[in-house]
Amino acid sequence: MQHFSHQGFELAFIDEGEGDPVLLIHGFASNTKINWINPGWVQALTGAGYRVVAFDHRGHGESAPSYDPADYTPSLMAGDAAALLDQLAIGRAHVFGYSMGARVAAFMALEHPERVASLILGGLGQGLLDGVGDWDPIAEALVAEDAASITHPRGKMFRAFADQTRSDRRALAACIERSRANLAPETLAAIDQPVLVAVGTRDDIAGPAEPLARVFPHGEAFDIEGRDHMLSVGDRTFKARVLQFLEAHPL
Repeated sequence: MQHFSHQGFELAFIDEGEGDPVLLIHGFASNTKINWINPGWVQALTGAGYRVVAFDHRGHGESAPSYDPADYTPSLMAGDAAALLDQLAIGRAHVFGYSMGARVAAFMALEHPERVASLILGGLGQGLLDGVGDWDPIAEALVAEDAASITHPRGKMFRAFADQTRSDRRALAACIERSRANLAPETLAAIDQPVLVAVGTRDDIAGPAEPLARVFPHGEAFDIEGRDHMLSVGDRTFKARVLQFLEAHPL
């Protein structure tokens, strides 16, 4: 991966393919490889004629960590995304975020609207409006000394995921403390770009797609049938719907 600097952080990124740019923003505790390369998104998008740009969030993957929760607001991470476009001299891009990355993408559309041609929010529906449950046990699970002591089901799942990906668990615990800001419907209604909201029908984290899609002046909902939060990412019907959406809304 290549690297660029922003606000004192060395951030890792990829830049592949040619055509209209698509900026990919990964989810919490994930990274570019796990969220976008392994599930086939980079291959699918470059194969369809798009330029794919993706980066590891601060505290994730190959990017530099911070242990200060104040460094992980969605606004700051959206600033990282915009800075990457600056680094690559990309004026506008389609912006596609998954889970926490979808929240960051929404903040980017609000705070850097001139950079966002269209918006794809995956793995986050109504939860962007009213929250995605109690995540404090996840932060506790991430810093627990003994993984066997964790009893909270979601905490256990994210601890196992962080261990599997060899993530900096202390940085993730700091991130989760400040990265969950919700947005009011009237605030989101200011996003005038085309928006696709896609959530798995078995996703018990994100909340349904339709209530969020209705908030946007040009919102569309897509249900990823039979998929939970983790398995939705690589679903072939999801990929097909995203490619259809991008084709319908050229840069």
